[in-house]
Amino acid sequence: MPADLLAGLEPPPPVREELGPGAVVLRGRVLGVVPALLAAVEHVAEVAPFRHMVTPGGFEMSVAMTNCGPAGWVTDRAGYRYAAHDPMTGRPWPAMPDVLRDLAQAVAEEAGYPGFQPDACLVNRYEPGARLTLHQDRDERDRGHPIVSVSLGLPAIFQFGGLKRTDPVRRIPLAHGDVVVWGGPSRLFHHGILPLKEGTHPVLGARRLNLTLRRAL
Repeated sequence: MPADLLAGLEPPPPVREELGPGAVVLRGRVLGVVPALLAAVEHVAEVAPFRHMVTPGGFEMSVAMTNCGPAGWVTDRAGYRYAAHDPMTGRPWPAMPDVLRDLAQAVAEEAGYPGFQPDACLVNRYEPGARLTLHQDRDERDRGHPIVSVSLGLPAIFQFGGLKRTDPVRRIPLAHGDVVVWGGPSRLFHHGILPLKEGTHPVLGARRLNLTLRRAL
């Protein structure tokens, strides 16, 4: 097939949007590797099933979660933390698939963070009505590394604020294939997801998957 026709079958190049100091959205960045990402998530969930964790205050989270990599983020009555073992099974979290690690490294470098070596990938599964309230990612030992966040499935509204909870909050629509990277001056900015609206995605149905890759240990 001629090269010009092949080019028409490839995803368009990502569009870069600056969110703030050290924070960017790369629109459509992972559209070309969605099947590989979904296969990786499916493998992870077979070993460490999705579950609704409980906050220290005793509330069940509306978002279902699982992890892969040497460190997995957990929450229960004892607090928020990273753990080497899945509390549901007592086994180590599944290894991080190469496609997730390689993608995170490449995307982080594109966003201005070369040398990123993620050791934790938190996978969130949203269904209509699920949300994630404004929070800071503070459980990592070294906050000099960025957060890489991949959106798949139903669209969502990403909230991105500032260092204080009372700072103004932007609302950024995120679509299937978008990636958000933030670090440096914005590393501890408050962020969250508004309640997911009803809908059906052609690939994931009535679901949204969010993969957040971090350096935790």
